[in-house]
Amino acid sequence: MKAVAVAGAMLGLCMVLGTQAHAQNAPPEPGLAPPVVAAAPAAIRRPVVRRVVRRAPSRRIFGNDGTAAAAADVLGQSATPPTLPPGTFDLGNGLTFLANYTGQAAGNPVGGIRQGTAYAGQLFFGIDADLNRLAGIAGGSVHVAVTNRHGRSLSQDLIGNNTSVQEIYGGGQTTRLTLLSYQQKLFDNRLDIEVGRLVANIAFLNSPIYCNFQTNSACGNPTFVFKTSNFTFWPVASWGGHAKAWLTDKVFFHAGIYEVNPLHQQPGDNGLDFSTKGATGAILPFELGYSTTFANDTLPRNYGIGGWVDRSDYADPVRDVAGGRAVLTGLDPRTRFGRSGVYARFDQMVWRPDPTAIQGLTLFGVAMTGTGGRLIEDYFLEIGALQTGTFAGRPYDTVGFVINTQKFSPLALSSIYAAQASLGIDRKIPEHQIMMELNYGIQVSPAIRLTPNLQYIVNPDQTRFPYRTKNIPDAFVIGAKLSVDLFTLAGLGRGPGSP
Repeated sequence: MKAVAVAGAMLGLCMVLGTQAHAQNAPPEPGLAPPVVAAAPAAIRRPVVRRVVRRAPSRRIFGNDGTAAAAADVLGQSATPPTLPPGTFDLGNGLTFLANYTGQAAGNPVGGIRQGTAYAGQLFFGIDADLNRLAGIAGGSVHVAVTNRHGRSLSQDLIGNNTSVQEIYGGGQTTRLTLLSYQQKLFDNRLDIEVGRLVANIAFLNSPIYCNFQTNSACGNPTFVFKTSNFTFWPVASWGGHAKAWLTDKVFFHAGIYEVNPLHQQPGDNGLDFSTKGATGAILPFELGYSTTFANDTLPRNYGIGGWVDRSDYADPVRDVAGGRAVLTGLDPRTRFGRSGVYARFDQMVWRPDPTAIQGLTLFGVAMTGTGGRLIEDYFLEIGALQTGTFAGRPYDTVGFVINTQKFSPLALSSIYAAQASLGIDRKIPEHQIMMELNYGIQVSPAIRLTPNLQYIVNPDQTRFPYRTKNIPDAFVIGAKLSVDLFTLAGLGRGPGSP
């Protein structure tokens, strides 16, 4: 009940601050045409690569448009609010570049196994090549991204739970080739195909809204999909492809297939091994969605239902290679094959004081459950709110709140109970881990965005520590996310509020 009360208060705060922002007079957004009578403003959360003045595109969708800049944007690795594209450097000949640094600091003064601080960061460099402008290949483009991740995880080192409070951590703290793809749009852009070295989570189950937050329970994707499948994730690329077909101007079907290769997740992997040695199968995500934009809807909305079929190996959560309990024997887990799951999700702008501007209040939510395999979680539920434009004179600031719950399965809990029984302990193990975050995004300058945040974890799970004799105390986390678009900082790109 305390989590529900806190959630209600935080959602109310988002709405109150949104009301105070009603009278803002925001300058035109960078890269977008200024509002004119009877014309729609730029699509919300539209990832744009070229720094040119253009009218609103015909559609805006969940996830990104396939470009390197869009991948960074949808993962929150840009110094712009979710409603605006990142600042890119456009050479004017079809080549555009994005360089960004994102750092996330976190400390837990209360709760967890131990108290302390941790910092993790990522340097991103991306190139997008429009082959129509460069070589006359209509609808064709090439995308490249290189990342360097570094730092430590507060959850891994100190709190003890298995869901990070710093999304930017993970996937190998090293420099790697993260994206190398060819994209082709056909039939007046109604069919969009991309193949190459890809990750599933920048194309599926994603939205720029999610990575307005620092918690890994929401950003880059709802964490359930990674706990119950081999869904491939940034920055660990493998072979893959996906296709999106627009059935109407508002309805699309999206499907993909991605190689599952655990070797690419090993320390020191740099993303340059293009062989399929070590592959254990593939994962196939899919989604049917309804999407509107400012071009055809005063209050844009996205609704989607989808799922995944994971045809690859995974470790049994209970049994070892000999059929016993792995937690008791210490033997390697038995290898299983095949899992699946489904989800429903939405985001809906519910309040927009100025019909010519991007500012307003958006609600979002996700529900997920497994449908096959031996899973460590039963379901995942999430709800949140994001207000763009807060106080007078702060049109690009945001305030957001998200809360979610992970329900652990009887299989996952049985291993902990077995470990406790071996110590002669009989106690109740919490079945849910509830994570929440309240943050305020400050547009410090067109190139710099700072997002202080407060996070709280109710019942931090102890799946990593089944022999711990008491529950991990609820954790209060103070965090801050800093993102800098480097080309904008150098005056070569444009960001929010640029002249």
